[in-house]
Amino acid sequence: MREDLAFPLVFNKERLVARFVAPTGLAAEKVVEVRTDPITGRTCRITYARVDEKETGTASLPVPPPTAVDRAGCPFCRPQINRLTPQLPKGFADAGRLVCGNSVLFPNLFPYGSFSAVSLFDDRHFVEIGTADATSYADSFINCRQYLKRVLVMEPKAQYLAVTQNHLPSAGGSLVHPHLQVHADLVAPNHLRFLQARADAYSQNQGRLLMSEYLKREIASQERIIGSSGDWHWLAAFAPEGFYEIWAILPGATSLIGVPTARWTELSSGLMRVQRFFRSLNRNGYNLGLVAVETPESRLELRLRVVVRANHAPWTRNDHTGYEVILGDMATFTAPEETAAMARRFWE
Repeated sequence: MREDLAFPLVFNKERLVARFVAPTGLAAEKVVEVRTDPITGRTCRITYARVDEKETGTASLPVPPPTAVDRAGCPFCRPQINRLTPQLPKGFADAGRLVCGNSVLFPNLFPYGSFSAVSLFDDRHFVEIGTADATSYADSFINCRQYLKRVLVMEPKAQYLAVTQNHLPSAGGSLVHPHLQVHADLVAPNHLRFLQARADAYSQNQGRLLMSEYLKREIASQERIIGSSGDWHWLAAFAPEGFYEIWAILPGATSLIGVPTARWTELSSGLMRVQRFFRSLNRNGYNLGLVAVETPESRLELRLRVVVRANHAPWTRNDHTGYEVILGDMATFTAPEETAAMARRFWE
């Protein structure tokens, strides 16, 4: 049996020391910690020397982007939504779009796969980070679930599911109107294919579910546990692949479309706490993502990832450099244990 198919769940840290002569002429040492993600085996680097660096654009919450006041030019605002957005195929939704509470869902005009849609929160054109209504988030998630259920009836092989969000242009968002993207496809994205293989291998060789076992270890240590919202457990990622990366794990749940309404309400409540934490750091951009392999034999449990992105503000620096893009290791500045400590007060 190949070693990577029987991997143990190890929280590994390696300490590196860079030595040089400082501008003062004195000998200096700087510590870099390399952490290995127990779930993926990927490494990240915590560059502690930069933790006190004053990053431009984060002294206060940046002002909204210029398009925040342009309701008339936004295709997602009423009444433009009925005129400027596409409709679902006949037989998929009688009205051409799916509605759940304040959420409206329709096909993505610029799709990423065979089944690609947009799920709006409500009719507010711009919602600053940390100020959304948790109910509107829940409506949007539930609308995504409704869409994915119908997709799988039409095409059962579209088993690779994802719900994502890009908040503001610095996170890749093209429109500021709050919305989720929802995807179902026959071809697995790289990360989803890799996570599926890891979860299957761990279950086969260790006899346990990977995310549940990871969560059990984290609960035992308490170093990165933040809190819970219903059945979702929130924690800082041990080896983050983004700044201030926070996860929510729903242990034992391997089906996205099988998640009941109450769990989406709980997830949305916790997500708003995370956003308020990000807002307290004067950060305004973020990405989130929830993925699943929708098959009866799937061993991949549900995990929401939320990461801060570079602020949408003049003269700010992107959070991905050549180190991330070319070398593939995330280099972040704050220890996950510190992220968890700062975030816990939003669960009090």
